Amino acid sequence: MSKVWRAQREPGQDTAACETAGRSLALPAGLLAVGFLLRLANAYYRFLNADEALHYLLSLQPSLAAAYRASLTTAHPPLLIVLLHYWGMGGHSEIFLRLPSVFAGVLFCWVMFWWLKRVTDYATATIGLVLLLFSPALIILSAEVRQYDLLLLFAASSLYFLDRAVEENSVSLLLCSSAALYLALLTHYSSLIFALTLGVYAIVRFSATRVRAGVIVAWAGAQLCALFLVAFLILHHVSTLRARGVSRVIADTYLYRSLFHPGEDRALLFVVRSNLRLFHYFFSQGAIGVLGLLLFVYGLVLLIKERRQSSGTRLPSPRQIAFLLCFPLVLNCGLALGQIYPYGGTRHDSYLAIFVIPGIALALGHWKPQRTWWKPAALAIVLAACNLFPSPQGVYIRPRDENRRLMADAVSSLRALPPGSIVFTDDQGGLLLSYYLCQSRVVQIEENPFQPFMRAPCGQLSIITIDPDMWIFKANTFPRVMKSVQQTYGLSPGTTLWLFQTGWSVDKEYALRDELKQFGCLASQDFGKNMFLCRIMIGDR
Repeated sequence: MSKVWRAQREPGQDTAACETAGRSLALPAGLLAVGFLLRLANAYYRFLNADEALHYLLSLQPSLAAAYRASLTTAHPPLLIVLLHYWGMGGHSEIFLRLPSVFAGVLFCWVMFWWLKRVTDYATATIGLVLLLFSPALIILSAEVRQYDLLLLFAASSLYFLDRAVEENSVSLLLCSSAALYLALLTHYSSLIFALTLGVYAIVRFSATRVRAGVIVAWAGAQLCALFLVAFLILHHVSTLRARGVSRVIADTYLYRSLFHPGEDRALLFVVRSNLRLFHYFFSQGAIGVLGLLLFVYGLVLLIKERRQSSGTRLPSPRQIAFLLCFPLVLNCGLALGQIYPYGGTRHDSYLAIFVIPGIALALGHWKPQRTWWKPAALAIVLAACNLFPSPQGVYIRPRDENRRLMADAVSSLRALPPGSIVFTDDQGGLLLSYYLCQSRVVQIEENPFQPFMRAPCGQLSIITIDPDMWIFKANTFPRVMKSVQQTYGLSPGTTLWLFQTGWSVDKEYALRDELKQFGCLASQDFGKNMFLCRIMIGDR
């Protein structure tokens, strides 16, 4: 690892040195601008997914207190819903609602660049910036109305200010770190893993560096406040979610592969598979994910082998950095083995980019090719392949199928239906129809307990949605659902319904399509691969 960059400048540095520093920041600033435009383009191009629509609908409350109460129905702390409550007053277009995530995603990359520049060197920091800016997974997260980019920004800021506080012996910087940590805790529950990591890292730093007693006292007081905040969230939110069985529903569906299941999985195989899936997630390519994992391990080896810095420095030692990068992955993997928190290839582990990407950047920074242009060319080719030919895991909508024009065409077709028509949709479809067609909520969100169905007016149409616990239509239960709808609303045989479905996935889609044919859906209007509308009829079955 190269010599670390010093944050403090000596008095009397000449103008030439300042001009050199300015030129050295021209490349990172240019990369940041490209990364921002790429995120902005994604935010403009895609229609909202069901989770984004849910977050927006929850924020549509008459008061701050009501927005907070609505946030308690989600699996996340309240900050995003509260932010959207005020942000949405300025507009509600897709791109406007996504702007906080876009800005947070770019600022996160910038904060990480400055942290890496402090604790390693300019070349490593620039490589890390490139990987963060052009990771396909992080680009998509930055273009969605979600918690993750706010979490990344707050967590990275907390780490940056902590290291500066230790280096500069500053209570004020320590308080900045703590404030950022509190915001992270209020954003997403994966911040609990980050908070524990940062707490242990701080103890490691304090034990090896002489800091003023005031800094340690301030840190101890801030940690106590963080514990009170965590206790409040657990008592007032997490306990409610557990009582409703939300965590179990999530664990048994799309996060099933990210948790260890005794009797089904082997522990060692789960650990290997989960780590491969984690790196696959960040690059959206299996082979490149494997390469990323190998580079990360190599980066850790380089740090461990690096000699200690000369006495007197207040920057973290290479081994301290190695501990910081490795500890949260080990901790998160252990929690997955205990079925407490998922570990693998999902956005729920996106916070690990704070640790994974610097490890890879360290390994690439150590690479000295024969030609200087080989390294940037290789990075450009690999990242271009990841973005142009993504192969992500799990449920996924291809970019071409998220085009806003497809949603506009679907809405036009729905508006062209005869007045009084009944549209039947699942929870995913109902969330999107609430935003795009009805301009009002036509799904159950805060109701407890949920009713099997909800019927709501939508202009000249009527929308019937299934309850959120059922979530999507399934081939094996669809006939029973249709019979239940008929009985609930007194629909006579031969009544026409218009089935609308959109979202990430349909359970056994081909089987569902075959089942729909039994109800008269012989030809559907398809809007890409993830959205369709077809005419069905209530039968005698």
